[in-house]
Amino acid sequence: MVVLSADLPAGLRMLSLLALSNLAGLSSGAAILPRDDVPAGYVAAPYYPTPYGGWDDDWADAYTKAADLVSQMTLAEKTNISSGTGFFMGPCVGNTGSALRLGFPQLCLQDGPLGVRTTDNITAFPAGITTGATWNKQLMYERGVALGQEFKGKGANFYLGPSVGPLGRKPRGGRNWEGFGADPVLQGIAGAQTIKGVQEQGVIATLKHAIGNEQEEYRMYSVIQAGYSSNIDDRTLHELYLWPFADGVHAGTGALMTSYNAVNGSADSQNAYLINGLLKDELGFQGIVMTDWLAHLSGVSSALAGLDMNMPGDTLIPIVLGTSYWMYELTRSALNGSVPMDRINDMATRIVATWYKLGQDQDYPPPNFSSNTRDREGPCYPSALISPTCVVNQYVNVQADHATVAKAVAQEAITLLKNNGSFLPISTSVPLSVFGTDAQTDPAGANSCTDKSCNRGLLGMGWGSGSADYPYLDDPISSLKRKAGNVTYYDSDTFPSSIPTPGANDVAIVFINSDSGENSYTVEGNHGDRDASGLSAWHNGDALVKAAAAKYSNVVVVIHTVGPLVLEPWIDLPSVKSVLVAHLPGQEAGDSLTEIIFGEATPSGHLPYSIPKSEDDYPSSTDLITFEFLGQAQDTYTEGLYIDYRYLNKNGKTPRYAFGHGLSYTTFALSSVSLTSVTELTTLPPTRPAKSTSVVASLNQTIPAASEAYYPSGFNRIWRYLYSWLDSGEADAAYAAGQSGTEYAYPAGYSETQKAGPPAGGPSGGNPALWDVAYTISATVRNTGASHAGKAVVQAYVQYPSGSAYDTPVIQLRDFIKTDSLATSSSSTVELSLTRRDLSVWDTTLQNWVVPAGEFKIWLGQASDDLGWVCSTSTGACQESDAGPV
Repeated sequence: MVVLSADLPAGLRMLSLLALSNLAGLSSGAAILPRDDVPAGYVAAPYYPTPYGGWDDDWADAYTKAADLVSQMTLAEKTNISSGTGFFMGPCVGNTGSALRLGFPQLCLQDGPLGVRTTDNITAFPAGITTGATWNKQLMYERGVALGQEFKGKGANFYLGPSVGPLGRKPRGGRNWEGFGADPVLQGIAGAQTIKGVQEQGVIATLKHAIGNEQEEYRMYSVIQAGYSSNIDDRTLHELYLWPFADGVHAGTGALMTSYNAVNGSADSQNAYLINGLLKDELGFQGIVMTDWLAHLSGVSSALAGLDMNMPGDTLIPIVLGTSYWMYELTRSALNGSVPMDRINDMATRIVATWYKLGQDQDYPPPNFSSNTRDREGPCYPSALISPTCVVNQYVNVQADHATVAKAVAQEAITLLKNNGSFLPISTSVPLSVFGTDAQTDPAGANSCTDKSCNRGLLGMGWGSGSADYPYLDDPISSLKRKAGNVTYYDSDTFPSSIPTPGANDVAIVFINSDSGENSYTVEGNHGDRDASGLSAWHNGDALVKAAAAKYSNVVVVIHTVGPLVLEPWIDLPSVKSVLVAHLPGQEAGDSLTEIIFGEATPSGHLPYSIPKSEDDYPSSTDLITFEFLGQAQDTYTEGLYIDYRYLNKNGKTPRYAFGHGLSYTTFALSSVSLTSVTELTTLPPTRPAKSTSVVASLNQTIPAASEAYYPSGFNRIWRYLYSWLDSGEADAAYAAGQSGTEYAYPAGYSETQKAGPPAGGPSGGNPALWDVAYTISATVRNTGASHAGKAVVQAYVQYPSGSAYDTPVIQLRDFIKTDSLATSSSSTVELSLTRRDLSVWDTTLQNWVVPAGEFKIWLGQASDDLGWVCSTSTGACQESDAGPV
């Protein structure tokens, strides 16, 4: 183990690591640095050992099968399946080792959240933020089904999604669009529905990124600088950032991915409190915890902290030398006794059990595509100096009828912010002038920029690993020209100096956008996050709207955006009649939008975040970190629970458009609202169930013979490919060290005794009582409009008892439902529910969920600032209210 002196300044310690990192990778599989100091009160406590998997009854059969298979594996086979084989050392973005002797294959891990990345014949679905804007649980599920079918059709074992972290704490954050919105409940429900849909197809969902990856720049550890530390207090961690992960674990996600950054000073990929304590013990997660790509920082420490799989297998500097902190190093660590065999057995069993749980032992297809080339034939191992040639692309079309689902999501997400005088919808006979390059496909080609790392033409998705290639792009200008009889397009982001004087009924449609993505690319000065553009439209979009509004009496603004924009420069201009946010629509951007504009469909999207009047309306603690030299940036969550609408409400800041806002071409009214008590709540939840005995405990925990790690005789190695075997001399030396009785210097607080688990814990999501339904709310929704059918979204918010000892936001979203299309004067009865968890707060002293004493008010309405009904848990009565909570 390489240890650098804590006396060195942070920057010099990192520079010293540059000289030592490859040596460390070759010698011990570990490069450990002392943690930088974090602010007082933010603690990443030791939590050991890793809880065994297999104590959830729903996973019992899979674990029984897995334990039987793992018991037959050699040490090298166990370590082989836990690690990637190296960057570009296989068809997928991540490729594990295998145990082919026993029928366990190499597994394919593939991006990304909105479609199968870097291949063809797939569907480019709307992004997560678009999906969240539908507020439609069924569509969220159907999108997951379609994604799962496409990933399986391509032979990918893992779908690297959904993303529920970042949560959207920082409005400028680069990858907020991959998730579903700036609220843990919206994120959690959408993530769970996606997981359900994907995994019903037999594909392993990978919930990411745990936890605190709220901005892109400075997120990654490198050989010269540590990734930033997200410093989060215990209550905020539980009630905001861990919340959607609990939903995903409860939904049965097979895998979880850690994030690049640290939490409270400890890197997430080796944060024992996060992985062992929160994910595996408190949430009772039974599946696989993996790293993000190149987020693996150590050998022994990460294994002891509960990591099960490292991706793509390399050290911080990939490809160059073909070194790893695991693979052969994990084999060495098992032989010398530094990583106990029960940890090796547990990680291998978790991987195999997840494979069985998803039914991948039954005729699961191998990969039929390559992430590395579009050619039919190419190198089997592109990073190798010399590689055999394989058929790497079979061009399998997996699209089926998924364009229908993609279009439905894109359309139901479209959010009508403003519609003065019911201006929309308009007739196809109205003369239209269309402005802005965002209306058209990139003239250089829809896929002309790698991973969408440019902002030319229509913005259908952000950039980076969360993107996918378009099979085609139905752009708005093509759709407008197909549908309308008189369309003039000005394909520029600058308003023309001379255009014909418009008639009084002419309509200008102005397209503007705002982009962001992963920090692996810088686009127009934005380093992943919107650090250069802020919350203003790109390409001088505000000026384009104002110029159009000065020329035309009727202006419709269409916005494609990754997140909130400040609209104040033009939103109140009298000629700006209507504003539509189409979010990130994917391949079906055209007809999904124009059907709304021309009244073939009615908008039903609602905002998944607030739109402020000024960026200054947000707490300064959620500003981006834009400069840190060599040391570890400290990102301290001093705002606590108060982000987005929670913060605005607490501080009396009226947003331009509130969280959950969305207009329709019709109107809806709620009536007959009733509250039913289902489960009587105690202050603390009932005692959690005891863990059952895990089959992992029955496996042989003795250090095996060194021969289990020997390279096979005559084996032909591929340069840079990562293997789990050792040369016989190295294996013998490691085994001798393990038998010598030398005690390894384990981390402070290390223990080998399995814990009973915390009171809040339990199988797959925590104490099962947390998921008990406490109340149901029934309501009748009626379409009260005169001419348009439409879908209504009903949102339920909880207001905690006044005078409670716990500081809580004014209101918090707890459930929602979207109706089917309601014809004029027709109605539908909907039901929402609140669980024990929904009415609890996290008590940092008791380390448990507590239901505060007193009257809860349950508010019902169509947006966070449009809550016209309130129910009392004390009286059980519900009534209309003229004065909402905000």
